[in-house]
Amino acid sequence: MARSALLNVMTQAAMKAGRSLVRDFGEVQNLQVSMKGPADFVSNADRKAEDIVFQELSRARPDWGFLMEERGTVEGRDSQHRWIVDPLDGTTNFLHGIPNFAVSIALERDGQIVAGVIFNPVQDELYSAEKGGGAFLNDRRIRVAARQNLPEMLFGTGIPFLGKGDHARFLYELRHVMAECSGVRRIGAASLDLAYVAAGRLDGFWERALSPWDLAAGAILVREAGGFVTNIQGASGFDHVAGDILCGNEFAHRALQGLLLKASKARLAGA
Repeated sequence: MARSALLNVMTQAAMKAGRSLVRDFGEVQNLQVSMKGPADFVSNADRKAEDIVFQELSRARPDWGFLMEERGTVEGRDSQHRWIVDPLDGTTNFLHGIPNFAVSIALERDGQIVAGVIFNPVQDELYSAEKGGGAFLNDRRIRVAARQNLPEMLFGTGIPFLGKGDHARFLYELRHVMAECSGVRRIGAASLDLAYVAAGRLDGFWERALSPWDLAAGAILVREAGGFVTNIQGASGFDHVAGDILCGNEFAHRALQGLLLKASKARLAGA
């Protein structure tokens, strides 16, 4: 595929940060790790990867701003453009030696996400999308899965953990979803969940309480792969706003939303 200049900049930054992560991945036991919150770790590898992405993107577009997991908001002279970056999505996987983690970079223009790159360096898988240009895995065009029957569908989700999320609500949702489909997976990196939906590996995905850098790049991937992306209530246009997400092909999206709403009603009724 022929990438645009913007996607080339994003790809180079993601791959350079990914190579740094891979070097540290084999030395997990030797990393200095600090606690940012309950079960929410930040490693030296995370910070190094963010520095690399920041430097690479700043060199290419010095006037553009950032929204980053560690740095937070960095204002740019150009108010129309902003990079949204998660330098290490799947930190807990990384620190436990599980090779499911990624670098995620999205570009916001005038409040809309217009490009996204997700790179899994261990598997050497680069997912990329630009508004109107389709979605790709390395150099191959990807599409969301075509399955239409709920019992055949495989869904991804995120599971609340220590100190985070509504555990009781999730258990209601999981009970209703797993009873109707072929399986539910917890990968541990929302960006990869979304990339897998775009590639047709998962039929759909839902998760609550996400940050903008968790979902911005993945949301445009799914849309450019032909999928539907909304919040659980069905509202779209929230790609860079913290909150919940629901995505899949037309049939998976509708079916999954129905199950989640059914779970909410059951919880309210105490069933």
